[in-house]
Amino acid sequence: MAQATMPEQGQIIVNIEDLSLLKDIKKAISMLKGVGRITVPRRKRYSSYELSMLDLKEGRVYEAKDVDDLFSKRYRR
Repeated sequence: MAQATMPEQGQIIVNIEDLSLLKDIKKAISMLKGVGRITVPRRKRYSSYELSMLDLKEGRVYEAKDVDDLFSKRYRR
C-alpha cells in the first residue's frame, strides 16, 4: 500500500479589506511558526492612456462648448 505524502509547502491567500492594516497583518503572520515568506502582489499602475480608456468605457465623459465650459464642468462636483 502506497503511503500518502504531505506537500512540503502550502499557500494561504488572505483578502484584506482595510489596506491600512496590511503592515500589522504581515507582521502578525510572520510570527507564526512555519511561515517562510510573505509576499504582497503590487497593484497594476495604469498609464494616463489606460485611465482615459477606462473612463471612456465606464461612461465618465462629457462634452464642452469651450474651455470655460470644460473647466466649469471639470471642477463642479
